[in-house]
Amino acid sequence: MELIRLEQIRKTYPQPQGTITVLDGIDLSIPTDEFVAIVGPSGCGKTTLLRIINGLITPTSGRALYRGNPLNGVNLGCAMVFQSFALLPWLTVRENVELGLEARGMNAEQRARKANFFIDKVGLDGYEEAYPRELSGGMKQRVGLARAMAVEPELLLMDEPFSALDALTSVALREELLDLWRDPEIPLRTLLLVTHIIEEAVELADRVIVLSNRPARILKDLAVPLNRPRNKKSEEFGQFVDQIFSLIA
Repeated sequence: MELIRLEQIRKTYPQPQGTITVLDGIDLSIPTDEFVAIVGPSGCGKTTLLRIINGLITPTSGRALYRGNPLNGVNLGCAMVFQSFALLPWLTVRENVELGLEARGMNAEQRARKANFFIDKVGLDGYEEAYPRELSGGMKQRVGLARAMAVEPELLLMDEPFSALDALTSVALREELLDLWRDPEIPLRTLLLVTHIIEEAVELADRVIVLSNRPARILKDLAVPLNRPRNKKSEEFGQFVDQIFSLIA
């Protein structure tokens, strides 16, 4: 079943001496039960594309559809994990995770139960009452992941979620993300990841969408039929990475 369809998406922004085109002619389909990654040069419009899918901004022209219906406002079928963690420093871990649930009208008892479930799933059991300042970068991103999953979105959007972390923490969180995706107790089945790290995209995704430099167009929609867990030292893995790198370069 098709979850997201983008039809001839174009996005421009006004500038003092004219306009700048960020996206141009983007056609993209994302079905359910798939992990999709978007890669491309820095500043090419990857985050803009995520924000259009999330309904946070509207395209200048073209259509964005969710389950066949044009997007009109924020897409409540999506949740976002940000690069910068985006936690409220005056709230505890549990209170940060409950934010989206409270906004959707869930009562306090239900919020606490669901928040505790997802806090445990991301490995932060025992840190419910901690504040963001007391957490490492990896722990903060786990809170962001728990907060996004707690609203049980059909589509999880991730904007370079591991780029602010050290290498070892990033590796561990990528493995944990795949475990969460396969967890039968978690309904999340469709993920869309923006990353500038080609190896990360090939390691995680079923498909890699390669964008050109700005204004971004789709250069390649590449299926990655490698079995998981993927061996990053294998010849096949290296071939996929090299192919994507050559397209971007």
